[in-house]
Amino acid sequence: MTRPVRIVTLCTGNAARSVMAGVMLEQLAEHEGAAVEIVTAGTHVVEGQPMGMRTKQALVAVGELDTAGLGRHRSHQLTDADCAWADVIVAMEADHVAYVRARHDAAGHKTSTIHRLARALPVSPEPFGDRVTALNLASTDLAADRDVLDPAGGDQEDYDRCAAEIFELCQVLIALVGVPPG
Repeated sequence: MTRPVRIVTLCTGNAARSVMAGVMLEQLAEHEGAAVEIVTAGTHVVEGQPMGMRTKQALVAVGELDTAGLGRHRSHQLTDADCAWADVIVAMEADHVAYVRARHDAAGHKTSTIHRLARALPVSPEPFGDRVTALNLASTDLAADRDVLDPAGGDQEDYDRCAAEIFELCQVLIALVGVPPG
């Protein structure tokens, strides 16, 4: 049996965007029968912090998610071990990709913004890792990437808009991950 696709979702504080994406990808994968494992992380984290109330409320507002286990999240700083483990690191903005390239250079080839992956990852019977490699991510121009704006400091509407955007992108990504043969 093929092992699950390993995904790290990455934002700045691992308190909103990467958490939302992690919850969404995990639940969408379960619903679609896609085998994935998810780790959420941040580039500048205070370790061990729970997700904020606005993030929780934004996940509830999506309406299609099981929000019962949201209290388990604790913030986590991206590590070399996370980078080695991941098949892909899904960043919420170009600055996060630049951070990985600068601090975890060996993972640059498998790090991209969520917008780029949703737009460029090919639909193919090829293994997921091969499709990510074919994108040549280590040398992509980050100036052309679109960011998921950070809702931090904003009101609940900002968090809700962010969650809606990420949910759309996560639905595309799970469809692109594919269902491994059983």
